[in-house]
Amino acid sequence: MLDALVAEARIRWGLDASAGLQVVAPEHLAAFPVEPSRPLLVVPLRVLHAAVPADVDAPPLPGRHAPADQTALAVLARLYPAGHLVGRIGFPEATTVGELSPEALEGSLYLGPVAPELAPASPWALPWIADRLRRPDGCPWDREQTHASLKKHLLEEAYEVYDAIGDEATPELAGELGDLLLQIVLHAQLAAEAGVFDLTDVQAEIGRKLVRRHPHVFGDAHVNTASDVNRQWEQIKRTEREQAAGEAAEPAEVKSALDGVSRSMPALAAAQEMQERAAHLGYDWPDIVGVLDKVHEELAELEAAATAQEKREEVGDLLLVVTNLARRHGVDAEDALRGAADKFRSRFRRVERMARERNVQLRDLGLAELDALWDAAKVEERAAAVERPATNQKSATGEERKR
Repeated sequence: MLDALVAEARIRWGLDASAGLQVVAPEHLAAFPVEPSRPLLVVPLRVLHAAVPADVDAPPLPGRHAPADQTALAVLARLYPAGHLVGRIGFPEATTVGELSPEALEGSLYLGPVAPELAPASPWALPWIADRLRRPDGCPWDREQTHASLKKHLLEEAYEVYDAIGDEATPELAGELGDLLLQIVLHAQLAAEAGVFDLTDVQAEIGRKLVRRHPHVFGDAHVNTASDVNRQWEQIKRTEREQAAGEAAEPAEVKSALDGVSRSMPALAAAQEMQERAAHLGYDWPDIVGVLDKVHEELAELEAAATAQEKREEVGDLLLVVTNLARRHGVDAEDALRGAADKFRSRFRRVERMARERNVQLRDLGLAELDALWDAAKVEERAAAVERPATNQKSATGEERKR
């Protein structure tokens, strides 16, 4: 039966099976890694006389399983352009992906390969596009880029992802993650052109690492808490470092547990990560009292500092121990400071506006007047926060009426 379907697709639509023919039942489309740049036959299980009935409870393919609608029509609509031709085996007329009906899926269908730039939902479309941009007849800007020139863009895109992350996922976050993914793909493309590695190596490295460092999931190790996982993670990393040192052609300097903390990270985030790693190795106060005592000690040393250099060092020591205090409370210090800065920015803007409304300059106001404006800004901010949920609910109701 399958041979006959392939023969008809070859005669009518020029199927080249050597390009990597995919055959899948519509009942299994959500769980099948369809690659639109390869020819696809969609054949109902009953046509194939499969011995095993369709497993409607089979989990969708990870990476393509977010939408609630996982019907065969919905999956094809995500992967193919709406106008892409769909051949109907045994029927003279064809249709398109956008016009497909559930009835059409009761028969066998043929979808020819799609040009990579027209199937961006494919995991290999982005690497193909990056390669095309870098070719001699590609984009002049992309051809000029190097690993060094792209460094700033990598950081910019990472910060934009950070800004887009809120309490829940949004379409904006999807777009920003795509921008960040492009940077990874571009660096892999540059390395491939130099003959060093490509995206397959990048994926293989992180895949092997995740499996290796999760023996409690992929092996026979047992852990009970997240803290157990962290301790196991550090132990595995330490073993990896020791093995790497033993395999080196020349004796290498013994690596520290802190070597993997990038010096380019924001200082608070780097400090917290270093303290977290040290704590996993037992280098930590037994309780939070010791951390609080250290905060008071550093404050006293800052007050006693006489020179600019001493003050700089003592401020650094104080920030370091405050970061440790945040860690002990389960608070991300970097995120907490950003939140505090955002709050200050919002309140200060309110203070500036109130001063303009009163036709006064902030520099001309005394401390008591400035405090009064600040308190008024806090009251206004709280009132706005109370009104916001009601406003959002009202807007949502209005959108429902529009539909």
